[in-house]
Amino acid sequence: MRLVVLLTLIGGLSAMAYTDNAGPEGTTPAKPNRSASAGATATPNPSSSQRPGTSTPASNDADATRALDRMGAYLRTLKAFQVHAVTSRDEVLENGQKVTFTGAVNLLVSRPDRFRAEVASDRQQREYLYDGKSFTLWAQRVNYYATVPAPPTLGQLGAELRDKYDIEVPLADLFQWGSEGNTAAAGITAATDIGPSEVEGVSCEHFALRQDGVDWQVWIQQGDFALPRKLILTTTTDEARPEYSSVLTWNLAPSFNDAAFTFNPPPGAQKITFAQTSGSTGR
Repeated sequence: MRLVVLLTLIGGLSAMAYTDNAGPEGTTPAKPNRSASAGATATPNPSSSQRPGTSTPASNDADATRALDRMGAYLRTLKAFQVHAVTSRDEVLENGQKVTFTGAVNLLVSRPDRFRAEVASDRQQREYLYDGKSFTLWAQRVNYYATVPAPPTLGQLGAELRDKYDIEVPLADLFQWGSEGNTAAAGITAATDIGPSEVEGVSCEHFALRQDGVDWQVWIQQGDFALPRKLILTTTTDEARPEYSSVLTWNLAPSFNDAAFTFNPPPGAQKITFAQTSGSTGR
């Protein structure tokens, strides 16, 4: 679920630096040198089940891992859905101080090959569109966009954008949890059922989990609709322990047409190209 995107700007192309707006008198804000991970899909490491300073491994709660698999199975049944997420991310400045940025994500999905995401925060505004054939990322404030050919499914798209362009699809874990053959408990070295809780008036069960480099918590709606309603992820490899959080509101019967996933460049929009990661190859 990492929401960090490196969209490059001009010619040969430098990263779209942290914000769409310059600071006072043309200056740019202080650069964070690291940020909270917004994804919990690390490869498991046996040592990650140990708490810092101890040699006692944490245990897995079978009910907790079964609840994750049940959530994944339910997400696989959803052919179309809309999610509004209120997000918060810590970033760590070069002097070690944590700063927090808030934002919102609006996501519309039609499986297996359509999605639209709108991401807005104080620092940037982005729109992601995928129609089964092409993927477009538009930076609205600066009016730059890039379009590339895309693979035929959401799962393939997420992997290609990450590996080839270092782009993370907003709320990507919703696709991973809901994909065939994916076990939600994969890579988890510790899992605990914390107990009942409430998120925005919805009755949930609260779970705490651990993976290599990431401690995370998920609140899953109780009853027949096993939806994730809240996520908190803590990066444990950084002594500052930055966090990412999101609170999710779901619409399981969205209204839309194919035009919702098609990008039509607005007046004055400039087309650019994505910079590929080192070692990646063209399609």
